[in-house]
Parts: sequence; structure tokens; C-alpha cells
Amino acid sequence: MNFKERCILLLDEEHMFENSGHRTRFKELLDCYGDYPFFSRGLCKCMYLSAWDEEHFAVMLEVLTGLTLGKERDTGEMRMQGENLARESAGGEYYVFQLSNAFLDGREFHLEEDAKVEPEYQYIIQRALRAEELIEKASC
Repeated sequence: MNFKERCILLLDEEHMFENSGHRTRFKELLDCYGDYPFFSRGLCKCMYLSAWDEEHFAVMLEVLTGLTLGKERDTGEMRMQGENLARESAGGEYYVFQLSNAFLDGREFHLEEDAKVEPEYQYIIQRALRAEELIEKASC
């Protein structure tokens, strides 16, 4: 079983997809971009996060399409775009972009105690952090 199959299986077993749309969007991203040189576990985690809804999925598709057209070998450009999007965002959305950048950087993410994050974004962040553990497990 390859990484993509293990990843989907582990996320399914732990009921990490909010609905069939979330699962389908994630699987599409993984299937389409999982073999490019810029693909990494960090990007996979971002894919899970961006597949949460149609709006973020569309942003991810645009970014990944740009990476493939530019024949990029890493996600450096994506990381810079994430910083710009974070600066333009507020509340929970800001922290979701910070989490994405942490995934790309391969570093831990800690939500500040005094962070003003709406409950729905707290939930998304918690789920993404759990998915991160499972994606790491799938890569072993």
C-alpha cells in the first residue's frame, strides 16, 4: 500500500472527514498533485485543511496549478502566498493560514492562549492537528 492509500485509509478510520465533499476534495488533490516534486507531508496536511470547504479548495487548486505550470520543485512560493493571505486575514482565518505555513515549514503549531479564535475555527484547527498526526503515521 502506498502513502496516498495509507493516508486516506487512516483518515477514514479516524472519521477525519467532515463529509463526503471534504473527503472527495482531499482525495482529488492527493491524486492530482501527490506525485509532483513539490509534494511533501506538509503539503498533504495543507491539502486536508484546504479541502474543508469549496472556497479554500479553489484557492489551493489555483496555487497548485501555478506550481505545476512553473515546474516548481518546492513549496516556497506557496509559503510566501500563505504569509500574504495571513496578513490580509483576521480572527480564525488568520490562524488557519498560520497553521498551513507551519505545516509547510515542518514546525509545530501552537495557538496562543489569548488568541481570539471563533469556535468553528478552533474546531477546524483541532481537527487539522489530529489529521497531521495521522498523515505523519501514514508516511512511516
